[in-house]
Amino acid sequence: MTKIFQYECKRLLWNKFFFGLMAALLFYGWQTLSNVTIQGISRTAPFSPWSFGDYLSRMLPLIWIGALFFLTFFTSGKAKRTAVLTDAAPVPQRRYSLVRNAAALSGTGILILACTAEAAVFYSMYFGWRRWETLIFPVFLELIPPLVFALGSGWFLGQKQSWMVYVWMPVPLALRALPLPELFSLWTGSFFSEYPLALGAADPDFSVPAELVCVQMFLLISGLAFLAVRSRRQRK
Repeated sequence: MTKIFQYECKRLLWNKFFFGLMAALLFYGWQTLSNVTIQGISRTAPFSPWSFGDYLSRMLPLIWIGALFFLTFFTSGKAKRTAVLTDAAPVPQRRYSLVRNAAALSGTGILILACTAEAAVFYSMYFGWRRWETLIFPVFLELIPPLVFALGSGWFLGQKQSWMVYVWMPVPLALRALPLPELFSLWTGSFFSEYPLALGAADPDFSVPAELVCVQMFLLISGLAFLAVRSRRQRK
């Protein structure tokens, strides 16, 4: 299975689409850092978790789209026709699914690392700031749950109809445009710009209400559940 995983990763990452996506991600990220983050968000330092979290919330839609594009390599009509051959192989189909999901997750992880590393380089160049460990929690809070949910739900939808993956791609952009309640402020991006002001202090310590953490954990568990449900169906 290791060879299959390496093959799937190479197929996802060694192509024009991935390099184009990475270039677009880094360009947009640098523009965001240079024009928005550098000013600081809501009276916080540019390198504070608040400003960094705002940067991540702006990067989320593009990474979400990239993660779902990875899935199209496995859910397209051509991929489903190829599945007829893999069905005849002695390897359980559940393992193929797990390997492909792992490859898509690895590609998504590389995109997350790229935008995080870009911010770290930016902070080092402009401010000589290197307390990068303080950036870990915002990454796990803002990016990991929704992107796992994107992969799980996208895989689930794509196995039903391949076109549904493309319909699912603009969801984060649509949510940012909707007047959602505060409970979903991590999705709309308003949390990092509004909550620091509500704390009534200049550059307050980073904190997140428990209910928002619960929403993110629900997304994470839901994404994993979608993958597990689909795997069980394939095993049957």
